[in-house]
Amino acid sequence: MFDAFTKSAARNIFYGGSLVFLVIFGGLTAHSHYYMVTKSTASAPLTEAVARGKRVWERNACIDCHTILGEGAYFAPELGNVFIRYGGDKDPAGARETIKSWMQAQPTGVPGRRQMPQFNLTDRELDDLAAFLEWTAKIDTQGWPPNVSG
Repeated sequence: MFDAFTKSAARNIFYGGSLVFLVIFGGLTAHSHYYMVTKSTASAPLTEAVARGKRVWERNACIDCHTILGEGAYFAPELGNVFIRYGGDKDPAGARETIKSWMQAQPTGVPGRRQMPQFNLTDRELDDLAAFLEWTAKIDTQGWPPNVSG
């Protein structure tokens, strides 16, 4: 074993170690990108209706109260799987209509419950928001949320 490192040995260890970790970082980045594109993104195509629905979601600041796939506020229910909770896996048209009806019926006026405001969305905006929530429900979330109720 060496009693002391020389400057060239220290430099070689530094550059060699940097290269090894750079290769590892590049490999992990490529793997993450591959996984994101092939596995974790929803298999359903990203349609124009889904994009418009996301804009409705953003414009009305739904994330200020709701979470979607675990991101957002915890004041109101998780909406990442609301399409499945309303039976979208068995009856997609019925789930879309249920989501639209729910949005149009707000606020419910039930005392002691948190109330969602009425956003007065058009039929097209409601359809687009339902399409966005349907698309979101098809994302492989690896078991999130941990229960069906969100």
